[in-house]
Amino acid sequence: MKTILLVCSAGMSTSLLVTKMEAAAKEQGVEAKIFALPFSDAPRVLEVDCILLGPQVRFQKAAIEKLAASRKAGAIPVDVIDMRDYGTMNGKAVLASALKLLGE
Repeated sequence: MKTILLVCSAGMSTSLLVTKMEAAAKEQGVEAKIFALPFSDAPRVLEVDCILLGPQVRFQKAAIEKLAASRKAGAIPVDVIDMRDYGTMNGKAVLASALKLLGE
């Protein structure tokens, strides 16, 4: 099972995207735990397989990458969600981006 963290400003707008990604994962037979947190809570979570940032917090990517690199089991891959996919809440495309980031 893959664990995917979405990070945004307050964790609210991304919760809808989480629901759409979960539906896409179920449709594709992908076992994934997907959840969203505001940027302020993200540093407490290091037991994830990848982190996707909402476009509104893309300027925080370096800070999240630094945190992700400190993980003992190896760095957590970090990327920014495509603005168009985020704006249209395209869960299928964002899930595909996460899986690609994970090398799948």
